[in-house]
Amino acid sequence: MPTYARVDLAFERGEGAWLFTADGERYLDFTSGVAVNALGHAHPHLVEALTEQAHKLWHVSNLYRIPEGERLADRLCQVSFADAVFFQNSGAEALECAIKMARKYQSASGKPERYRIITFEGAFHGRTLATIAATGNKKYLEGFGPPVDGFDQVPFGDLDAVKKAIGPQTAAILIEPIQGEGGVRVAQPSFLRALRELCDKHGLLLVFDEVQTGIARTGRLFDYERSGVTPDIMTLAKALGGGFPIGACLATTEASKGMTVGTHGSTFGGNPLAMTAGNAVLDVVLAPGFLDHVQKVGLLFKQRLAELKDRHAAVIAEVRGEGLLMGLRMVPPASAMVDELRNEKMITVAAGDNVVRLLPPLIIGDAEVAEAITRIDRACTRLAQMHARPKEAAS
Repeated sequence: MPTYARVDLAFERGEGAWLFTADGERYLDFTSGVAVNALGHAHPHLVEALTEQAHKLWHVSNLYRIPEGERLADRLCQVSFADAVFFQNSGAEALECAIKMARKYQSASGKPERYRIITFEGAFHGRTLATIAATGNKKYLEGFGPPVDGFDQVPFGDLDAVKKAIGPQTAAILIEPIQGEGGVRVAQPSFLRALRELCDKHGLLLVFDEVQTGIARTGRLFDYERSGVTPDIMTLAKALGGGFPIGACLATTEASKGMTVGTHGSTFGGNPLAMTAGNAVLDVVLAPGFLDHVQKVGLLFKQRLAELKDRHAAVIAEVRGEGLLMGLRMVPPASAMVDELRNEKMITVAAGDNVVRLLPPLIIGDAEVAEAITRIDRACTRLAQMHARPKEAAS
C-alpha cells in the first residue's frame, strides 16, 4: 500500500555504519533504520547469535516458558528500576501495554474512574488507534473516526498546564524524555523531576517512552538516568533488538500489579529469535567501555556540529540533542537538507519543528564523525547558495 513516500533507493547489504546498493554505491548511514540499528549493520556478534538460534528454535508461543526471554527480562531489570517486563514486537505495542497497565493499576487500586493519561504536544507514541490518540497529531488522527478517549494533551515543558490537566480521572503522565519525531526536543531534568513529584502527590504513574532514547542512544543505558528521575513504567523497542523486531514494557511490581493472568498477551512477543537478539545487543552495550565510547563520540559530534552551525548560520539555526540522538533545526526546509545529504551519499531523516535527525550507529568512531561533518559541510554550502539566490535576484 502506498503509505510511505519511499525514496527510489534500495540497499543490498550493510557493514558497520555503511550501506551498499546493488551496483556498489556506498552510503554513510546516519539514520540507523530510525534509531534501530544501534550496533550498525551485520554486527558479527548479532549475526552469530541469531544464526545459532535460528538452527534451534524460532517460535513456541507464550504458552510455555522461554528461557531466552527470562534471561533478557532478568538482565533488563538488573540494569534498570524495573521488576518485571512484558515483551512484544514493536514500540507501538509496548506503548499499548503501558497504557493498559496504567489504567489497570488504578482499577486494581480501587479507582477504576482513573483512566485518563496526560501527554504532550509534539509527541509520537505509535500508529495504533490508542497511540495516535496519545500522540494527538491531527494528521495521524484524520479519517479514523472518533479518537480513542482518555488522553489530555498539554504543551511540552509547561508545568502549569500539567497541573491544570490533573483531575479526578487522571491515571498517569506519559512523556518522551527527548521527543524524537517531535524534533529532538529535550525535556529539562527539572521538568521531569516536577512530573515525578506531581505523580507521587496525586497517586499517578509516571510513564517514560524510551523507544527512541533507550539502550544507550543518548550515552546512558536509559535516558531517565540523565535527570535522576525514575519512572514507574518504561517502554523500549528499536535499539533493543539491533534491527530485529522487539518491544518491551518495563515496570515496577507496584505499577504492574493489575497485570494478572489473561489481562494481556502477544502471539509473537518474546519469541526465541527476538530474545536472542536482545541478549546479544546487551552483551555488546553492557560491555565495559561501551557507554563511555558513546558519550565520547557523542560529545565530539556535538562539538563539530556546533562549529558547522557557526559557519553556516544561514542554514543551521540550532543544534539539539544528547549523545548520538542529534538534531539540526534548519533555516531552509529540513527536507532540502535530507535531499542534499543523500546527494552526498549520507542518509538522514527529517523530524518535526523543521529538524534533521542524525542517528548514527552507536559503534561509530572519530573517522565516521569526520566523514559526516565533511558531507554535512558540503550540503550546507550548497543550501546556503540556493537560499541566497532568491534574495540576490530580488535585489
